[in-house]
Amino acid sequence: MSDIRLLAIIGGEDDPKKCTAAKLVRLGELRKVFPARVPRGTIVLDPEAEKALSREDLPAARSKGILVVDVSWNKLERFPVVRPGLLHRALPFLIAANPTNFGRPQRLSSAEALAASAYILGERPQAERIMGKFKWGGTFLEINMERLEEYASCERSFEVVQAQARMLDALRRSKDDDTN
Repeated sequence: MSDIRLLAIIGGEDDPKKCTAAKLVRLGELRKVFPARVPRGTIVLDPEAEKALSREDLPAARSKGILVVDVSWNKLERFPVVRPGLLHRALPFLIAANPTNFGRPQRLSSAEALAASAYILGERPQAERIMGKFKWGGTFLEINMERLEEYASCERSFEVVQAQARMLDALRRSKDDDTN
């Protein structure tokens, strides 16, 4: 099996030394693209998407790729406009391990988002290789292993959403038990 093609639009808003997308471009794991050059049918990771990424997206990911839009979380008021004809998908609940947002839910770096995508789509070796490029990468996979395994076992988007709801409910119950 070949790797899923990974693409990035890099906004250049982050500290260049901390930009995980730029590092992955330098290491040949990711291709930088301009918005007008993104192939139609590409999956774009969009935190506001109505549909969750799932294994049903694997054919599109294999043929067109997965796109991450690398912009600063601090400046992200609304998801940037990208060309029409892309498949917008949201990642389910995950915890960041990057040094800037460690322990914060849903504040993933571009590398974490791409690795999670590969993992959910059944490409665990590619996810591990991506995270292996960062000192903290193994921690991301470790703290999210149960979630990633559960999401990867889901065939369709609605199953990923259901799995996410179950895990978040269990997390809430656990916190409630700790406070009582």
